[in-house]
Amino acid sequence: MSRVGLKAITLPEKVSVSNNNGNVIVEGPKGKLDFQLPVGITISQEDTTLQVNRATEGRAHRALHGTSRSIINNMIIGVTDGYSKDLEILGVGLRAAVKGSTLDLSLGKSHPILHPIPEGIKVTVTDNTKLKVEGIDKQEVGQFAAEVRAYYKPEPYKGKGVRYVGEYVRRKAGKSVGK
Repeated sequence: MSRVGLKAITLPEKVSVSNNNGNVIVEGPKGKLDFQLPVGITISQEDTTLQVNRATEGRAHRALHGTSRSIINNMIIGVTDGYSKDLEILGVGLRAAVKGSTLDLSLGKSHPILHPIPEGIKVTVTDNTKLKVEGIDKQEVGQFAAEVRAYYKPEPYKGKGVRYVGEYVRRKAGKSVGK
């Protein structure tokens, strides 16, 4: 039994949800998102509450029930508040800059890394080492932040690299000189 799927979603004041043959469109103050419902999953709206329903008790429908509800809820949060991920770059000579619609990363390689910024994502760089990725789509924001982090993951000896703010990096002891 999906406990997440059974929860009703309360709609904020400035958000409207419409369903066109299984294509859910959520509009709010920050923008508009859409999601294609899987086969066997439907939504019903009563005033300011939204309920996600499944056609049968089959395994596939039970699995998609909670997932669909979470995606729709994340869309509603995205168009009202938005999502953001904070990254920091640690290491001497490592820095980042936004140039038009590309992110220019200098991560100690022989060439600068130019990563395109997708439509709907806003990247701000402060102090050349702190990045803030913002957008209304939770999946896109997280994916972009993960792609940037993947260029130079934090290494365990000195902790250099790109990491999420507040991320714990397990440190290792370096070589010990013994007799």
